[in-house]
Amino acid sequence: MSFTARAALMILPSALLLAQGAQAEGIVRHASSNPNAPMSSAVQIPPSATTYYLSGQVPAAVNPNAPRESREAFGDTETQTVSVLERIEATLKPLGLGMKDVVKMQVFLVADPQKNNKMDFRGFMAGYAKFFGKTQPNLPARSVMEVARLANDGWLVEIEVIAAKAN
Repeated sequence: MSFTARAALMILPSALLLAQGAQAEGIVRHASSNPNAPMSSAVQIPPSATTYYLSGQVPAAVNPNAPRESREAFGDTETQTVSVLERIEATLKPLGLGMKDVVKMQVFLVADPQKNNKMDFRGFMAGYAKFFGKTQPNLPARSVMEVARLANDGWLVEIEVIAAKAN
């Protein structure tokens, strides 16, 4: 047996182990220092994972009889949050993904005129908790910010996410 063939036979098992290690490498979610935080402080994506960037989603109308540019057409912050997260879930499904694969979330909230013109963070959290937390423990890294307005005056919530799946 030639030196090259012997070297290849010696290297091959190591190369296979490295490749298996890379494939076995998973997404790591680093818990927040606050044990009650409903999000990860960081999410680590291995190079072998596939990453998906979803465009921002907005709520569906819940009251078709209300004017299309009104809060009444889309509901309060909790209702809109649930609607948006349902739309995200529906977008992920044909990709072979679920809410457990969401690794980063950016939430845009508009001040609710029925809540003293302040963003309804509690309403957002009530809707968010229906999808993340005890029901689904893979918490994303997350940012929530108040914005002056969204494209439709009736929208109080827009959410964009990044999802990842280890290969």
